[in-house]
Amino acid sequence: MARSSADDMELKRQCEAAIDGSGGGKQKVVLCIRVAKSRAVWGKPAKLGRHMAKPRVLAISTKSKGQKTKAFLRVLKYSHGGVLEPAKIYKLKHLSKVEVMQSDASGCTFMLGFDNLRSQSVAPPQWTMRNKEDMNRVIYCILNLCKDVLGSLPKVVGMDIVEMALWAKEHTVVKSKQEVTPDGHGPVLLPDTVTEIESEGTIERDLVFQAEEEDMEALLGTYLLGFGDAEAFSERIKRELLALESANVHAILETESVVDEVLRGLEVATICMEDMDEWLAIFNVKLRHMREDIESIEYRNNKLEFQSENNKALVQELDNLLEHMQIPTEHESALTVGSFDEDNMSKNIEACEWLTSAIRDLELPNLDPSYAKMRAVREKRAEFILLRCTFVRRASEFLTQYFPTLIDNMINDQNNFSQKGQIKRPDHSELRYKCRVYARLLQHIKSLDKNCMGPLRISYCQSLNQLLRKEVSTFANELCGSIKVTRNSGIPLEGPLPIQMGSYADSKAVSEAYAKLINVFIPLLVDESSFFSHLMCFESSSESSDDAQSTSSGRTSSVSRTSGTASNAIEMAMLNDCLNNMLKGIQDDFFAIIDWAANTDVWCCITMYGITDRYLSGQKAENAAFVHILLGDLESRINSYFNVFVDDACFQVEKYEKTARTFGVLAYIPRFSQLAMRLEEYVHGNSRDLIDLSYTKIVSIMFVILEKIAQVEPKYADIMLLENYASFQNGLYDLANSIPTLAKFYHQASEAYEQACLRHINMVIYIHYEKLFQFARRTEELLISKMPPEEIPFQIGMSKGELRKVLKSTISNLDKTQSAMYKKLQKNLTVEELIPSLWDKCKKEFLEKYASFVKMVHRIYPSETVPSEIDMQKILASLEML
Repeated sequence: MARSSADDMELKRQCEAAIDGSGGGKQKVVLCIRVAKSRAVWGKPAKLGRHMAKPRVLAISTKSKGQKTKAFLRVLKYSHGGVLEPAKIYKLKHLSKVEVMQSDASGCTFMLGFDNLRSQSVAPPQWTMRNKEDMNRVIYCILNLCKDVLGSLPKVVGMDIVEMALWAKEHTVVKSKQEVTPDGHGPVLLPDTVTEIESEGTIERDLVFQAEEEDMEALLGTYLLGFGDAEAFSERIKRELLALESANVHAILETESVVDEVLRGLEVATICMEDMDEWLAIFNVKLRHMREDIESIEYRNNKLEFQSENNKALVQELDNLLEHMQIPTEHESALTVGSFDEDNMSKNIEACEWLTSAIRDLELPNLDPSYAKMRAVREKRAEFILLRCTFVRRASEFLTQYFPTLIDNMINDQNNFSQKGQIKRPDHSELRYKCRVYARLLQHIKSLDKNCMGPLRISYCQSLNQLLRKEVSTFANELCGSIKVTRNSGIPLEGPLPIQMGSYADSKAVSEAYAKLINVFIPLLVDESSFFSHLMCFESSSESSDDAQSTSSGRTSSVSRTSGTASNAIEMAMLNDCLNNMLKGIQDDFFAIIDWAANTDVWCCITMYGITDRYLSGQKAENAAFVHILLGDLESRINSYFNVFVDDACFQVEKYEKTARTFGVLAYIPRFSQLAMRLEEYVHGNSRDLIDLSYTKIVSIMFVILEKIAQVEPKYADIMLLENYASFQNGLYDLANSIPTLAKFYHQASEAYEQACLRHINMVIYIHYEKLFQFARRTEELLISKMPPEEIPFQIGMSKGELRKVLKSTISNLDKTQSAMYKKLQKNLTVEELIPSLWDKCKKEFLEKYASFVKMVHRIYPSETVPSEIDMQKILASLEML
């Protein structure tokens, strides 16, 4: 079992140092132990993850001040540097309860309750020990200090104090240092260390007072039950039962006179009850007649009151009806001839609210059906409807002219747009402020007649579309004109390299121009879409993001998905149509800057793709559905340019199949590493997937073309493969460590390299040791044909003499053969750096084949002596030294 932290003297010294450093004075640390702190809600078990356990150290200390000794419970925590520092301090004299938590199945969690805490509604912390031994040790130490220093014990809940005494008797006894307190309470027990059991009486004295123990023994001694003989005890019980029954019968017989007296009293009471019943019957008849008279009077009275109340209610209802039917003079003038200037909007709004309420009150079910048939009500309702049509027509005509005029003024003011040498960010705050003035008016117009909202919405969208397109166009043109960069076509995989190849820093301004255009106008378009949907009172504007889809032509359009009700579906269709008109054609100006950037530096497509995808993933809610479609079109445009670049790179690789030589490293192998390093410079945001797809497409074509070119000359195929795969690995070693896609192709090239090396080395070995391994191959063929090993030496060409000749020719010319093998490896390799590693692989493969040859000889020719594998390895090493 692991050593308890309570025995850790170094921990004890750290606790003493932390207490001294905190200004607590010199204190004696009685016990310190590592615990886990957690907190739960009153009456509920702690939930994992909600209140995570924290490592703490509990230290029980004492302090002598003058003639008094005080006991403390200190909580220490670890700082960032791993140093203990004080966190909490509790005085044991306030300890009121020690509770072992039953919710912990391990039984190693307890809680200490103090009666001086400020907030009793907050559950005190829970302390979890490593095992029950540590928990018993801490609780036992606390109880001892409370008893010896304070003279009282706290309430113990969740554990048996007798079990605690038994545990202490079985496991530990406290060696103590006694200090006499000046207040006359006797020696103070200060636990120091825990050792083997020395005295059983010490533990019992700690938990049960001697006087209590004597009282218990005296009480138990008063009961002499005589359990010596079971049959005698049974007979004794029977005799006592019979005696008890006899006593009960005797008592019943003695109370006969009392029973007679009770019966006489009951008879008298019965006669009295019969007389009272007759009186009550008489009173009941009289009361019934009185009740009938009262009910008749109340019926006539209620009928009169009901008639009076109905008359009052009818008069009140007619007054209210007349009040609703009367048009106030100020409202009538506002609805018929009033102005729509900003100063008069409050009057117009009040008139709209009154008219809406008046029409609603004269309609079912707000109006009683009996009133609806009255001619005066019908005539007044027709008058209100005519007044509503007049006001709606006047307001619609005003707003249909007001919004386009307001936007045309902005279009005609050139200071609102980017100019030569000055890029201006669009500002629509003033436009929106002036439109918000009529927001409540638009709401009332829709509530009065929703059919008139269509022309208003279309007029607003068409005018705003012209403003947005001009802002995007001037902004994009000025961005392109302010940037001067040279055209960069990238790193070709075929043909001569350009004299001067650009870098990411050279074309960074192009990507930044696109990013600036997106950062300025995408939030603007989102805000305008949201502002329009709220201004024009669309009910289902929050659902528009999920109901718009892109058509194959690339125009912004949408298909409304069926929503909860038919009215919402109609609203969604109208909103989609309006947003389509507002953003129609704006994608052309974005396409223009994409075309310019791609023609200037095709590598910028990677950065632009990442920028677009970042916005695309964040614009899928609220009223940004059409902006999401626009971003999707931009991403498709960028992707098409980059795909052309990737397809061109693949085409350049495919051209090697007809023009490349069949030896040496192909030019596109090292150039691809330069291409990959350049591509990684442009990775931005979520463009990682785009780059990985291009890697997959290009490298797959590279490997296929390499295999085809190598098969043109089968004699040199393996040499060409191993040189090119080695060059591929050398070029991509650093990138493969950080890019999973390139790492996959790196491992694929590594496997192909090893296979090509193995084939080439085996060919070289079989050429120079043909006799040796041909003899071994014939032997294997005979074994495969199930010929017994002892019969093989008697076959033609397989005798022991033939074996000796083969070994003699091999070993005698070993130096020349090894030299010829080395020259053979050097002969056709164009990459000299590969020769040392290939030569090591060649020697290793030869020794493995020779080892299998030696095993075969020992099996079939046991009497023949051949050099072992170790001997052959030493011979080869000696030849290397020469």
